[in-house]
Amino acid sequence: MSIHRPPRISDLAAGALAVWFALLGFAGSAIADETCQSPYLPKITGQEDFVYVWTLGIEGVGDGSDKLVTVGANPARSDYGKVASSLSVGGRHEAHHGGFTDDRRQLWLGGLADSVIYIFDVATDPSKPKLVKTIDDFVEKSGGVVGPHTFYALPGRMLISGLSNSNDMGGKTGMVEYNNGGEYIRTIWMPEGAVYGYDVRVKKELNRMLTSSFTGYNNYMRKLSDLLGDAEAMKNFGNTMVVWDYHTRKPLQTLEVPGAPLEIRWALDPDHHYAFTSTALTSKLWGIFRKDDGTFEAVELADIGDPAKIPLPVDISLSADDRFLFVDSFMDGMLRVFDVSEPRKAHVVYEKKIGGQVNMVSQSWDGKRLYFTASLLANWDGTAGSDPQFLKAYNWNGVELTPAFEVDFLAEKLGRPHIMNFGQMDFYKGRVARVSLNP
Repeated sequence: MSIHRPPRISDLAAGALAVWFALLGFAGSAIADETCQSPYLPKITGQEDFVYVWTLGIEGVGDGSDKLVTVGANPARSDYGKVASSLSVGGRHEAHHGGFTDDRRQLWLGGLADSVIYIFDVATDPSKPKLVKTIDDFVEKSGGVVGPHTFYALPGRMLISGLSNSNDMGGKTGMVEYNNGGEYIRTIWMPEGAVYGYDVRVKKELNRMLTSSFTGYNNYMRKLSDLLGDAEAMKNFGNTMVVWDYHTRKPLQTLEVPGAPLEIRWALDPDHHYAFTSTALTSKLWGIFRKDDGTFEAVELADIGDPAKIPLPVDISLSADDRFLFVDSFMDGMLRVFDVSEPRKAHVVYEKKIGGQVNMVSQSWDGKRLYFTASLLANWDGTAGSDPQFLKAYNWNGVELTPAFEVDFLAEKLGRPHIMNFGQMDFYKGRVARVSLNP
């Protein structure tokens, strides 16, 4: 499949555009409140009003369907710590990840099981998102990409990483681009020698993009206990990260990062030219550092817990000042906070058990609040013997966490809470609709 290079904005036009955005209220570094989000999103700098939780349905629990659950997060509102709204999409699709378009007006959410994508309007009434479009031909349009994972906002576009393919349901996969209207643009296949996919993140100051690697449909849809006991299946995990030229979408380097590197977090300071990831199977924290010649190197930084016990590191979140890296591990339900102010000397400064298991972590832009959810994959939850399903909110003072509120998703008959995104009631007042541009 041929891949054409999109037109680039000239330096002069890009400068004019930056001024125009600033006048419209999209000023600053345009980094989102959730510090792991795309640099092309406008940010929420104050108190978030809502946490949007993409939730897996459980047969016999409530309506049994996947749903978008909106939870109040502002202590000044009457819905604080409560379910403000819930919207089911019908059926169970292995609800997993999602993300906003570059104007934050739409939230795209995907299912790993059948590759259906749901687009919600969160701008009209942020307290009650509305389903406005369903994309059910993702596999067909993309040429066989299966399992939409990361949804990453680009100017006027959504970049979606895949986990698998429709040919053999293995790990070979690619990335798929849509415009903000939900129309397919192109597929970018992972390069030979690094065919696995998972996360994708952009460092716009360097014109560099990083991708990581996980496993294919045949593995992630199995019971984790069965998978861990299958020696052949355990060979089918990614061990690489790819450095790309962001504008041309061309691979430049393949880095060896053994053990299935998952979430990627670029440093947020424009002058910090490095990123972090964790490896699920080997329980290591890694740094990806730019060298003097412009190339990158992968460096093992630290253990995450006891690797022999397979704590299974999952999500990570970097504070806006690039000082703290919050690392969740699924099997032991632990949060470990690393001081990464000297990134090559990362070390643990705080630990806390969040629950019997824990998966996602999101933090506010000001660094004062962190949120955690419990579910990883429907067939992997409960592997360690405990299967709680919660959204937990904490306050962070730079030294320790203190509980704020908790929503028990099983008691509320909602299901398994997975990824989180933030909303704010007055965010869209005075803002214009999206401006579609090629990145």
